[in-house]
Amino acid sequence: MRMSNRILLALAGCVLAANVHAAGNPANGAQLSQVCQACHGPDGNGVGDPQYPIIAGQYADYLVHSLKAYRSGERSNVIMQGFAQNLSDQDIADLSAYFASQKSRLEDLSKRR
Repeated sequence: MRMSNRILLALAGCVLAANVHAAGNPANGAQLSQVCQACHGPDGNGVGDPQYPIIAGQYADYLVHSLKAYRSGERSNVIMQGFAQNLSDQDIADLSAYFASQKSRLEDLSKRR
């Protein structure tokens, strides 16, 4: 096998490994979500206060983007920035997978209309 082919295979392996690591684990996210529950509720369906959005059933990639934006300061919210600062990329992926896997009560509300 030529050296350039070996390098390409090694790079492909690294890319695949990075994608596997980036996948969120909902079970880990459930454990990490305890801090989130005060405002977003145990399953992300809120606590009855409209200032805290319902995040249950949101797309995981949207939640990842949002948390990373809070962490970087691109998105401004003092409370969320404080929480997100301490999250690793894997924590963010896990939390996003957990909340994305929850059934949103908004689905039920939209069916009533």
